[in-house]
Amino acid sequence: MTDILLYTCMYLFFAVTAVLVSQKFGLGSVLGYLTAGILIGPVFGFVGEETEKIQHIAEFGVVMMLFLVGLELAPQMLWQMRHKLLGLGGLQVTLTVAAIAGIALYFGLDWRTGVAIGCILALSSTAIVLQTFSEKNLMTTAGGQAGFAVLLFQDVAAIPMLALLPLLAVAPVSDPEAAHGTDILAHQAGWVQASVSVAAIVLIVLTVRFAVPVVFRFISKTRLREMFTMFTLALVVGIAALMSLIGLSPALGAFIAGVALANSSYRHEMESNLEPFKGLLLGLFFITVGAGMNFAVLGREFWLIAGLTVATLTVKAFILWLLGKLFRLPALGAKLFALSLAQAGEFGFVLLSIANHSKVLNAQWLDRIALVVALSMLMTPLLFIFYEKVLAARYHRRHQNPASERAHDEIHAANPVILLGHGRFGHQFNSLLNSCGFATTIIDHQAETVEQLTTLGIKTYYGDATRPELLASAGLDSAKLLAVCIGNRQQSVEVVEFVRRHYPKLPIIARAHNRTHAYDLYHAGASCIIRETFDSAMRGGQIALEILGVAPPKAAELRRFYQQRDVWQMEKSAEMYDPDLSFFANTRMMEAAKSHHVETAAMLQALMRGESVDWQPDPNGWGRNLRG
Repeated sequence: MTDILLYTCMYLFFAVTAVLVSQKFGLGSVLGYLTAGILIGPVFGFVGEETEKIQHIAEFGVVMMLFLVGLELAPQMLWQMRHKLLGLGGLQVTLTVAAIAGIALYFGLDWRTGVAIGCILALSSTAIVLQTFSEKNLMTTAGGQAGFAVLLFQDVAAIPMLALLPLLAVAPVSDPEAAHGTDILAHQAGWVQASVSVAAIVLIVLTVRFAVPVVFRFISKTRLREMFTMFTLALVVGIAALMSLIGLSPALGAFIAGVALANSSYRHEMESNLEPFKGLLLGLFFITVGAGMNFAVLGREFWLIAGLTVATLTVKAFILWLLGKLFRLPALGAKLFALSLAQAGEFGFVLLSIANHSKVLNAQWLDRIALVVALSMLMTPLLFIFYEKVLAARYHRRHQNPASERAHDEIHAANPVILLGHGRFGHQFNSLLNSCGFATTIIDHQAETVEQLTTLGIKTYYGDATRPELLASAGLDSAKLLAVCIGNRQQSVEVVEFVRRHYPKLPIIARAHNRTHAYDLYHAGASCIIRETFDSAMRGGQIALEILGVAPPKAAELRRFYQQRDVWQMEKSAEMYDPDLSFFANTRMMEAAKSHHVETAAMLQALMRGESVDWQPDPNGWGRNLRG
């Protein structure tokens, strides 16, 4: 008992520490778990033979992961994305497996070994790539969208690979229970094995489609939440046990069941129940992978392992880059696509485990490929840094160079409204004005946005709104209104300062990200400042009051009063605002804000009781133009 507690404490402590450090440096949780395993295994030697036993338990996390992946892949969605999935994703996996298998054959390896290694290395790290895309706001780019499609296909392609690897065995499996447990069909004829396997899959699909929803409806009536968790676990464990008994991959059965349940109304309930177990077991699985890595092999064959890693990154990146060109991705998007998916992924460790049980690869190549997968994943953050600091920076410098960038459009229109920036805020702003019959002159510095809007019939001019000559050519002399909807805070303040200095009578509406940005725009000379989230927050607050029992007319009155007080408070705070001091460092401003908040709360509660409040905003204050 004491040994179990000590090992548990050690695994958890190193996992938490390594993952937090890894996340801090933007390396992802998978690399954190691998690092924890490397530390307690090859580095400090805290674990020993029990690692393999723990890994058998932890592998059930892979089964849960495949079940949850299946839940996210509704058949209709797969059908709708079939062209991109099969085209971009299918070509990437096929060409990568073929290229790596060809290289293996060239160096004298058996073709089955080459195909197995190709399958293991063809898959990329979904966890690392998607997390990095999200952190660096790359998901909406062309390269990010293409990468997501390929990762989705790889998740699906991993399933047939799990079934394929045992068929590639180059040595007999001495222990028929090694792969998936007690195989009751091990000595049966091939047609019997095939028939029983098909029958088992049909049974799984029919059961989860028709019987499982009935059980869930019955459980929901008991209002015992733990029953949902227990039944979901029993379902996944039962499917895994059935597949093991007939010699098939438990992960394959779990995936099929997940896809069959993808349209179930209880899908989110199952996801929430399994997610904690999946996270813990998968983390434990990656820790055991790191702990079991043979660093003695890395020491003896350093240059071979390094060469294999570089070769893997190079081959995959080249194939991805070619596909990016074939599918007409932008130049920078094709480079992002190639570099982001060049590594091997966490599914590689799963396939390595299957390859080990099925004797597809010998021990020497298992150790080598495991090190290649881990090292390529460790290289991924460096590839993203290279993309961001070198490729993307060079691209932006080249496009910002007046000698090489797209020339600013010549503006001949003289519309009453000039709109700078057509992002998510500017789009709605402009749509309202156009719908009411007011013509606008739109200037945006994103070439893709300009081209897309032009395609939709919305005349948009390309140019940098911070350049005085472009603003002058836009017709500020005759304009009735300037709307500054630029996303960059500093640039928006600079534009307002310039226009107010040279066109003192022109009304300026400026979009503010938050209070401090509003203060900066006020001092720059904006006529009217709109905090982008304030109106929606007030509308949500009014609805909340109504739900809590406040009569709708009273809720509307309270919202209007709070808005007026907030604008008045911002007017007072702006007079004390110092851009060189933060809010908490500006004690005078902080104390005033506390006092105003207490006063506002007292007034609102008086209004709630039906009492009158003797307060009115200053009609001549600049706050009348600070709308949210």
